[in-house]
Amino acid sequence: MEETGFQTRKKHHGKNLQRIRIYLGVKQNALASDISVSQQTISKLEQQEIIEEDILKKIAESLGVSEDLIKTFDEENAVYNINNFRDNTLEQGATAIAQQFNPIEKIVELYERLLKSEIEKNELLRNKE
Repeated sequence: MEETGFQTRKKHHGKNLQRIRIYLGVKQNALASDISVSQQTISKLEQQEIIEEDILKKIAESLGVSEDLIKTFDEENAVYNINNFRDNTLEQGATAIAQQFNPIEKIVELYERLLKSEIEKNELLRNKE
């Protein structure tokens, strides 16, 4: 649990996963395909307060983030940090070099992993015959 002002808030792995996935521009179907589960499974996971460690590890790997980020993600702090960074670097006369996230690169990476997985599955099926 986390203390925020007067309220105590539990971390919700599923909601954190959903927020991170959306921020990264990854659809449920793409994530599901990458970790070999159904889209409905991803939907159910995003409703769970706690996600099992083994599946959390696969998801984190697929999204390119740490498991801790999914467990402890705080949207308010993330927005505050982004705004604070922007405000401090864009003051008069300041120059900023901002790292840009390219969702197309992430999609290509996920597609390549999916393609590799499908090729491996086809090889396994061929070898069984």
